[in-house]
Amino acid sequence: MIAEKQFTTYAALALAVIFWGFSFIATKIALASFTPFCLIFARFSTAAIFFACLLFRKGAPPINKDTFTKLFLLALFQPGLYFFFETYGLKYTSATKTSLIIATIPVLVLILSTIFLKERVRLINAAGILMSLLGVALLVFGEREAAISSGVLWGDFLIFGAVLSATIYIIFARYLGQTISAVQITGLQVIFGALLFLPFFLWDLGSMNWQHISMEAIIAVICLTVFATIGAFLCYNFALSRIGAARASVFINAIPVITAFGAWTLLGETLTPIQIMGGIVVIFAVYLANFRLQL
Repeated sequence: MIAEKQFTTYAALALAVIFWGFSFIATKIALASFTPFCLIFARFSTAAIFFACLLFRKGAPPINKDTFTKLFLLALFQPGLYFFFETYGLKYTSATKTSLIIATIPVLVLILSTIFLKERVRLINAAGILMSLLGVALLVFGEREAAISSGVLWGDFLIFGAVLSATIYIIFARYLGQTISAVQITGLQVIFGALLFLPFFLWDLGSMNWQHISMEAIIAVICLTVFATIGAFLCYNFALSRIGAARASVFINAIPVITAFGAWTLLGETLTPIQIMGGIVVIFAVYLANFRLQL
């Protein structure tokens, strides 16, 4: 029974990571036809309709006012701030580099868990945290000289905003997952997210060129909605209800491998040797930062 429970938990984490790994590529494709907020709203409003129907059919138990407020705050960080930073960041930087910067989330989760949950950090964990900073520096400044621009650096900075937002979400969702089902957390998270993005969608609407939307972009939006939004968040919130935030966040460092493969095959993206070294440093640093989880 315990083995079956563990298998289900880690299978859910693996699916979430695969869906999110390809989501960076799908977002890059969709941004060729959609403005950032039109893309985000199309993705979350469709998913919100799905979850509203699901919660209505399941007859989900009532949630008190305090928990309702906490769920709104959760949605403010994820999907709210996270997708604002990620989607705008991807307009300026590559999908592969974005996924490698996102891979530092477990390190930040460990730092905040130490501060707020009073978890002890060993020397090897601290070494991993410092090493991750070196890896990120190689990623950000390891571009070919001609490719470095203020726009690219601004994109990288926005992705760091997504990292912070996702970290707060992981810790918060772990806390809420002790008393609320994964379906309720995900459903209300997505519904609140759609409402948060509605004003920005209306503001961005005039910039859309509806006549020049490619079929590839439409397919990308459908995949982002079905897999990266509905599927991935359900899987990840389910896993967070069963295991700790730090352990679940470690799986995020597998995302760059999936993204790099997809971006190489579908987008023709490449990294410089220095950036490849930086990516290896980041992944190894995440392992060191969370080494206690392997004991």
